[in-house]
Amino acid sequence: MANPFIYRPQKTKLKLCKKAIPVKQHQTTCPFICHMIHKKKIPTNPLSSKRFRFRTITLFSPIPQDSVRTNKHKPMAISSLLFFLSLLFFLPLTLSTQSDRPQTFIVHVSKPHKPSLFTSHHQWYTSLLNSLPPSPHPTKLLYTYQHASNGFSALLTPSQASALLHNNPSSILSVTPDRISHLHTTHTPQFLGLTEISPLLDTSDDAENIIIGVLDTGIWPERHSFTNSSVSSVPPGWKGTCETSEDFKDSVCNGKIIGARAFYKGYESYLGGPMDETEESKSPRDTEGHGTHTASTAAGSVVSDSGFFEYANGEARGMATKARIAVYKICWKYGCFDSDILAAMDQAIADGVNVISLSVGANGHAPPYDHDSIAIGAFAAVQHGVVVSCSAGNSGPDPYTAVNIAPWILTVGASTIDREFPADVVLGDERVFGGVSLYSGEALVDFKLPLVYAGDIGNRYCYVGSIPPSKVTGKIVVCDRGGSARVEKGSAVKLAGGMGMILANTADSGEELIADPHLIPTTMVGQTAGDKIKEYIKLSQFPTATIVFRGTVIGTSPAAPKVAAFSSRGPNHLTEEILKPDVIAPGVNILAGWTGFASPTDLDIDPRRVEFNIISGTSMSCPHVSGIAALLRKSYPNWSPAAIKSALMTTAYNVDNSGKNINDLATGKESTPFIHGAGHVDPNRALNPGLVYDMDVNDYVAFLCAIGYDTKRIAVFLRQPTSSDVCARQLATTGKLASAGDLNYPSFSVVFNSDQNLVKYRRVVTNVGSSVDAVYEVKVNAPTDVEISVSPSKLVFNAENQTQTYEITFAKGIGYSSASYGSIEWTDGTHSVRSPVAVRRRSGFATDM
Repeated sequence: MANPFIYRPQKTKLKLCKKAIPVKQHQTTCPFICHMIHKKKIPTNPLSSKRFRFRTITLFSPIPQDSVRTNKHKPMAISSLLFFLSLLFFLPLTLSTQSDRPQTFIVHVSKPHKPSLFTSHHQWYTSLLNSLPPSPHPTKLLYTYQHASNGFSALLTPSQASALLHNNPSSILSVTPDRISHLHTTHTPQFLGLTEISPLLDTSDDAENIIIGVLDTGIWPERHSFTNSSVSSVPPGWKGTCETSEDFKDSVCNGKIIGARAFYKGYESYLGGPMDETEESKSPRDTEGHGTHTASTAAGSVVSDSGFFEYANGEARGMATKARIAVYKICWKYGCFDSDILAAMDQAIADGVNVISLSVGANGHAPPYDHDSIAIGAFAAVQHGVVVSCSAGNSGPDPYTAVNIAPWILTVGASTIDREFPADVVLGDERVFGGVSLYSGEALVDFKLPLVYAGDIGNRYCYVGSIPPSKVTGKIVVCDRGGSARVEKGSAVKLAGGMGMILANTADSGEELIADPHLIPTTMVGQTAGDKIKEYIKLSQFPTATIVFRGTVIGTSPAAPKVAAFSSRGPNHLTEEILKPDVIAPGVNILAGWTGFASPTDLDIDPRRVEFNIISGTSMSCPHVSGIAALLRKSYPNWSPAAIKSALMTTAYNVDNSGKNINDLATGKESTPFIHGAGHVDPNRALNPGLVYDMDVNDYVAFLCAIGYDTKRIAVFLRQPTSSDVCARQLATTGKLASAGDLNYPSFSVVFNSDQNLVKYRRVVTNVGSSVDAVYEVKVNAPTDVEISVSPSKLVFNAENQTQTYEITFAKGIGYSSASYGSIEWTDGTHSVRSPVAVRRRSGFATDM
């Protein structure tokens, strides 16, 4: 299972038997496999052999490389690597089939092309498979899709997949290989303003009867966060069910949890056989923790006297405490497979969920929209009125790393809150450097201990076995962040005889601090403090230190929110004119429910079991927004998903609790719209946005036309055949989009080509305020070296005209700035409707940043 923390390319180490071999990440493909074959650790045909078991390999610094959780994630890195290798052989479908081994393919079909002689689409799909060229590997139909997509997934060889597409050009729209995606609160309700006097909670009745579909690793249903004391009977119209098994009895579906299903056919197809049920449950039960955490964050019931050991004690509650939870288990030990994800989205739509929460996404750059099962499923969900909230990913701080970036998806980045778990380093010269930790155990001795830097005595990343006991016994060890899981470093220090650890950030993570439940007295410090501590060790004859743990602190120092360094960011690498992510929300050091199967660190040597755990990631920020969307859905049952997203974006804020602009933890500088989108969500302001930028499926089809999608590619989303003039007919419905930037989006991303001086966009706003008679005037905060004009500058609404159109013109100024930022704001004296503006200049083939 991939973990919910930080995915970042770094120098890594592969531990093979007793020898650690340093390699670079981009070199771990063929050289790694060849070396392992040479060492007889894997068979010469690893992709097809049933004897191959990933657990024979220990991989330090996998992707992800900076997690707190380790053992169960090492195989995931290997399997992802092997899956990548398989894609090299299988893509595109027209390539040579010298490696014609079976794998799962997702097939999108034109539903009306079903011949009348077949009584069902399932029968038709079976016939299509039976018509394929013979192969020593039998074909197998895995899923049929009817709501999120029209089509099926099946186990095929690449040559059979190619034949399927070639022999059925009118009925088969596309055939794509299955792909692996990865998993990307006591105080956060108060930080977000969701208190007893919250107008949003009052208006929405805590989202009672709104159903949130959580697509994740399942759920541990016995947790107090999922009691049904505050909810009534199952909402009318609910069509879902609870799949029962020996470890998931019918009684656990109790009115709070109203549906639970597991989707594993794509996963087992990848494994080549049944999963090992001694290590993971085939039922909806969560054996990883991630799904329990996200579900309780979105819609957990109120739980008094909760916390994580002595940390974060108080009343835990989800964003929408009366919302119902429908569980769709899609993620397993080796990842989350598109065929399973699409099947779960298909079922969630059919079951009748109101919100889909997906803390899962592609590894690396987002795939094209029509090859992205999450984007395809989300399009259908939005068509059915379902809000789809997704994590942006944990691949920051590099640009162009955001995933789940289709414009119909609500894309969420991660930020900090005003709660810290301080643990200070006190050096022998009495200097104090602040850090964070969730260590809970026996305290250090009451005097300072000898201090040593791991880079001076072994390996700076503190891999297990790389630290000589003779050099660290009885000492505190400074280890650099990166290369292996954070908590595992402390385990390595402990095994070598060390007494404590200082985990020091490098430039990649800057001043971002993530608190972990370490097994040895440990604190994490930022890069600046880490460099000074290492300098002290180098210059001091007898360096010493201690660590002072200070529990839980809530306040304005340090200021919050800040954007997490790991949070994936824009620009949007698929469509530059659509600004992503959309918003940020709490995602650092978040407390929520946890599985009873695994420890909070997921280390085999950690015997602890907890009801709540504190973890970080955009996986944690996504369910915050999912829960808030449920509150808005209950408050405004007739609003479209686009209207709900617009309300969240145009009311988001961009200053921290000290009154300064939100900073980026990766750089220590001010964040930008490419990093935080429209800003930090403000649930209570979103209840009364004044104006919304509304859209429907017709607008999204016009967008697909604007980015050059042809009839067949568009048909994948519409789930029906489209005529050759689909874009011409769309023009009559919505008007032509001169560019993708003309989509009625609540933010602006502007790209000037080298020969372009003007960019014009058109927008339509709808008055949703309490007064039908309203007058809004525009306020422009132009980016550096850009002139902005808005026409008209005043919008007048009345009973007959509740929508108004305006045109905004961006003119390149005399100066030159590679990227600059601003905003436009419409106000009627009561409401402030703000849209961020991000401007870049393209020179030749490159866009300047």
